[in-house]
Amino acid sequence: MKTKVLLAESLDKYAKKILDLGGGTGLELIHLFELFPQAQVTVIDITENMLEKLKTRDFAGRVTTICGDFFEVPFGKDFDAVITTSAFHHFKKDEKTRLFKKILGCLKDGGQFINCDLIALTAEEEAAQLVDLENNIGYSKHVDIPLTIENEIDALEKAGFKQITSGNGGKENYGLFIARKNISHIS
Repeated sequence: MKTKVLLAESLDKYAKKILDLGGGTGLELIHLFELFPQAQVTVIDITENMLEKLKTRDFAGRVTTICGDFFEVPFGKDFDAVITTSAFHHFKKDEKTRLFKKILGCLKDGGQFINCDLIALTAEEEAAQLVDLENNIGYSKHVDIPLTIENEIDALEKAGFKQITSGNGGKENYGLFIARKNISHIS
């Protein structure tokens, strides 16, 4: 539960229009709506039955759900923030960079991208995961291939994000990454 609290508490105080990628059943949103009762959230997840559970929550009236693949579904525009927890460690670095560019495009100037996810603690661990992926017959999108903190930051920079910070995501092998689109108006 700590990662969900960290995610909500890392949001800027002005965040009202939020995109949650991989939000599933909405666990991350419980604390978020306590801190941001006026927030409107769009949740994109690939699993319809998880989104159906989200629709039964007390705050469902403030949530729009979209079932689909992050790489295929249009995100929309002018979000104050994009959040995600444990949803991107299945993607290789080049895929993450492409996805991060798409996220950058849906944010307002000064908007935040907050990602709390599994990380590789060493370059050797990251390399071993990639070897496992290459040896895996029939690539699955749900193979864990986390990046090191340095490579995660590099992917964010290549996508065009600015003012990138990283920290502990509540567990030893979880990172919390906060990145901005431009830096023109930070509250």
